[in-house]
Amino acid sequence: MKKICSVVLLFLVGLVLCISFTQYNVSAEEHLTAARSAVLMERDSRRVLYAQNENERLPMASTTKIMTALVVAENCQPDEIVTVDKKAVGIEGSSLYLKEGQRIPVCDLLSGLMLRSGNDSAVALAIHTAGSAEKFVQMMNDRATSIGVVNTHFANPHGLHDNEHYTSAYDLALITAQALSNDLVRKTVAQKSAVLHEDDSAINIYNKNKLLSMLPDADGVKTGYTTKAGRCFVGSATRNGMQLIAVVLNCSPMFENSRSMLEWGFNNYTMTNIVAYNKPYKPPEKGTRVYFCPDEFSYPLKSDGSENTLIKKSFEKLPDGEGYCLNIYLDKQLIFSRKMVTI
Repeated sequence: MKKICSVVLLFLVGLVLCISFTQYNVSAEEHLTAARSAVLMERDSRRVLYAQNENERLPMASTTKIMTALVVAENCQPDEIVTVDKKAVGIEGSSLYLKEGQRIPVCDLLSGLMLRSGNDSAVALAIHTAGSAEKFVQMMNDRATSIGVVNTHFANPHGLHDNEHYTSAYDLALITAQALSNDLVRKTVAQKSAVLHEDDSAINIYNKNKLLSMLPDADGVKTGYTTKAGRCFVGSATRNGMQLIAVVLNCSPMFENSRSMLEWGFNNYTMTNIVAYNKPYKPPEKGTRVYFCPDEFSYPLKSDGSENTLIKKSFEKLPDGEGYCLNIYLDKQLIFSRKMVTI
């Protein structure tokens, strides 16, 4: 009887431990952040690895400047000289304390924008790029539409509060993924410090992004704060060929939570090569013709291998004898499609 009781007791203890462990794992995933809204996204594929109220429209403070930097970088040369307009002087909030008539290179003002969050830098760059801040804001909204966002509208280039100025965590992750595809933006946001050349003088500026010191693999992106928006942050890090983007809106421990989200992503997902460059394929047709996919394709999959068997490849015959398209599915979701070539 004692032996039976001991076995039952051990079983019950094991069951309790098992249940506790399971609950811990679930809660750890469900509560990665205290943010009101959050997203963890892989940059290249735009796959969302974690989300929390990701489509809620919220103010985003100075994380706005990620879009500002992208529009500037796509429309200006880094060495162009900006003459500071009087309308860019004395902007409230974070400032570089620019003076009317100062002449500063675009690349330096971008550093001032993204490292020190200069609202005056945002307006100076906007006027230089589009002729006026109003025209620049229209460029921001047009570019946002082209990226595919649906819950975003910009009213200014700096992020000071406006009821018509908002985004969602998901949209902001998409915008950031596009911005990090731009060499100038990517290099700018990865800097811990920079030198700002103003006319004949130079000053050192330092990045407000503490994640760059908290996480060895961190390489961006932007802080933000207003009373209405709360603490907002977009962070990025690259490890083993995978760059992850963490967005938190209205989150007091924004650096700590972003680091936790990024580490969770790296621990649970691996960038997996699915289509090799110029690998030969033989679609199901008569004959000996061999096709090649002109692009390599990798995708973030769960590190435990549970998604590997969900990857399916199919060949879609194109009309009018144009050959085949290679389609890759994760379960039933199309994640890659390319027209194949033959030699």
